[in-house]
Amino acid sequence: MSEPVRAVRSPVKITDVATAAGVAPMTVSRVINTPERVSPETAERVRAAIAALGYVPNMIAGGLSSRRSRMVAAIVPTIAHPMFADLIEAFTTAMRQAGYEVMLSLSFYPDHGNEDLIRALLGRRPDAMLITGAAHTPLATQLLSEAQIPIVQVWDTSETPIDMLVGLDHAHAGQAVAAYFLAKGYRSFAAVSAGDTRALLRCNSFLEAASKAGAAILPLRRVSSPSTIGEGRAAMRALAADLTEPTALFCSSDSLAFGAIMEATQLGIPTPERLGVCGFGNFELSEASNPPFTSVNVASAEAGRTAAAFLLRRLTGEPPSQSMRATMPFTIVERATT
Repeated sequence: MSEPVRAVRSPVKITDVATAAGVAPMTVSRVINTPERVSPETAERVRAAIAALGYVPNMIAGGLSSRRSRMVAAIVPTIAHPMFADLIEAFTTAMRQAGYEVMLSLSFYPDHGNEDLIRALLGRRPDAMLITGAAHTPLATQLLSEAQIPIVQVWDTSETPIDMLVGLDHAHAGQAVAAYFLAKGYRSFAAVSAGDTRALLRCNSFLEAASKAGAAILPLRRVSSPSTIGEGRAAMRALAADLTEPTALFCSSDSLAFGAIMEATQLGIPTPERLGVCGFGNFELSEASNPPFTSVNVASAEAGRTAAAFLLRRLTGEPPSQSMRATMPFTIVERATT
């Protein structure tokens, strides 16, 4: 099936903002660079025009704006978790081998409302961009779409990506873990999830799939993002009293799973007899833990290399196509806790 044809709009220029605000282009420049030299009323009018038009100021000298920067911007929520660190490391290596440097920025959580960050990065005129997530605000989507540079979205699935996509089906991952535990004979299910959208999607899908199979469901325990070992221990303490039968526990990260296992051991709850535990990420921690615990392995580094390959194809002038959309594979690595 042929790709839908998108209407291409010319980039918004400073003169467009000046016309909309009823001022001279120099005044727009002053509002951006030296706002103290402009009256508050005029500055507010200019900023309103900038927001309405989606204008991105060029932070590079005008003489350089027509040349490639050989720089690619990348936005991820955190590098505290190896899944993002591995992706960015592989992506950076591949881009550097092709002669590009990567400028990394952290969006933290939530990662879908970062208009100011996107505007700031686009203002540096990168040749391309990697951005985490597929759900963005209308303004963020407008800024990304009108940048007219190759953009690859990672870590989410979407039927309508802005340009290219390397996504993980988080709902499918949760369902796969539920099927795995059901096959092991568990009939009581619990989950501990970080509060971000993707973690919640994994854990809610896990519980929903188990519920449809007739399993007993304990209330979802929700913690902050990024999640920590300490929060895993606290969640396990709160959950312990509800473990009246062998229970399958899915944690949205390996950090949470490690904390839950530590606390279960402290409380005398044996794994996997009374508590089966599966983490997410398959970090080094999952194998080094005592006992080593089952985890969902995601090919994060491969996703970084795939994202780089897609961007490099676009940077040579190849138009976006269905072949520039990929799904990140995952597997369940079985260890002693299941």
